[in-house]
Amino acid sequence: MFTEAEANVTEEEISNDGNLHMVQEQTFRKGFCSVRYGLALILQLCNFATYTQQMIMSIAMPAMVNHTSQPSHHNASTERPLSGSQDYWNETLTEFKDVAPVYDWSPEIQGIILSSLNYGSFLAPIPTGYVAGIFGVKHVVGAGLFISSALTLFIPLAANTGVTLVIVIRVVQGIAQVMVTTGQYSIWVKWAPPLERSQLTSIAISGALLGSFIIFAVGGLLCQAIGWPYIFYISGGIGCTCCLLWFPLVYDDPTNHPFISPGEKTYIMCALAQQDCSPGWSLPVKAMIKSLPLLAILVFYFSHYWHFYIMMGYMPTYISSVLQANLRDSGILSALPFISGFICVILGGLLADFLLSRKILRLITVRKLFTAVGTLLPSLLIVFLYWVRSSVRTTVTFLVLSAGLSSFCDSGVFVNILDIAPRYTGFLKGLSQIFAHIAGAISPTTAGFFLSQDSELGWRNAFLLSAAINILGLAFYLIFGKAHVQDWAKEQTITHF
Repeated sequence: MFTEAEANVTEEEISNDGNLHMVQEQTFRKGFCSVRYGLALILQLCNFATYTQQMIMSIAMPAMVNHTSQPSHHNASTERPLSGSQDYWNETLTEFKDVAPVYDWSPEIQGIILSSLNYGSFLAPIPTGYVAGIFGVKHVVGAGLFISSALTLFIPLAANTGVTLVIVIRVVQGIAQVMVTTGQYSIWVKWAPPLERSQLTSIAISGALLGSFIIFAVGGLLCQAIGWPYIFYISGGIGCTCCLLWFPLVYDDPTNHPFISPGEKTYIMCALAQQDCSPGWSLPVKAMIKSLPLLAILVFYFSHYWHFYIMMGYMPTYISSVLQANLRDSGILSALPFISGFICVILGGLLADFLLSRKILRLITVRKLFTAVGTLLPSLLIVFLYWVRSSVRTTVTFLVLSAGLSSFCDSGVFVNILDIAPRYTGFLKGLSQIFAHIAGAISPTTAGFFLSQDSELGWRNAFLLSAAINILGLAFYLIFGKAHVQDWAKEQTITHF
């Protein structure tokens, strides 16, 4: 809900429905040059940096560990040139690159380091979303991005100091990254007109898929070419550069933005005038627990991320073991689904808002249709993977199509929280991330159990279970999902926490 002063500005600038319609038409024609789309692009770059920082340790770990070195304490290191080839190009590279330390870390230590990024993930999302909704997104997301980026720069130095320091840094870094990925959703409560929510959020989210594609495609090559420390420096440097854009250019609402045009500001305020956007200090917990539309979203988060974490964790293994691809080809093939998802998430957002703006479909129909397309078709493709494994081309095609179609959910259920409870978007996004992390903690372990029982049929069983859970989550959402603001999310709510 806007303040009285903001309401007066709105009344002065737009006196009747005709003028409002004219302003809307003008804004739609030049929307892509507007401040709100610039904000979406900045968030896209922030998500790009954050997700490369999330995955960078997995890419660098093979280069950081020397399996042939003599046993020593956990952080023992040796200095060696990163290139042993006599090729002229590699000899030229050694003239300007430093030698990189190699550590004798056991598989157990490596597992702890890789997992440590998630140690704070179960605790951080809810308070992060709540604080972002109350105190503003700019400071929460900006602080999280800066902390994560700065710590990324220090990981090579920390690795030389001791494995304990690396683990501590990774734990703090994981919490900081949750601040970015969870807190940013609150910004669209005051910046995204209802008819543009899908495309604005999808543009911002697409940065995560683009970052995943880039790091999978070139991360290993960079480790070989210039040394593993430099991929930390590059990723951390990109994040710090994003901070230089974030703090001076991003504001929590259009009212206080110094560069926004009066027409765009008026259009956004009028588009959101009937929506209660003011964050609430108290939480209607009892009403939330009883809310089937909210529960439907949370259940779908669990079911969708069950499938997502299996594909994230086992796709490179599946490509290398089942398709017998070498290390270089495995990295490139594993990256292809992410670029497919990057393209389709943007196209899905544009299509969803096109259907809404032309009044072709109702809001709830768009949300459920895109969620169904993003669930049913990818589930079928994943199930069929087991029976087409003899063909590399068909398998890769199925993986690429599955990732692309799955991204349609970002214009469906994943933006639905903004529809049903804009006042509590930050808190509920954090709550939904808890369900996603729970799925991520269970599904890879379950898939690993199937594979340990039978290396061939294990893939079939893991894919079948993933598809079944995905479809059950979809069915629950299709039955109970809603797209209008719930009574407990309105200002009149009296049941508080």
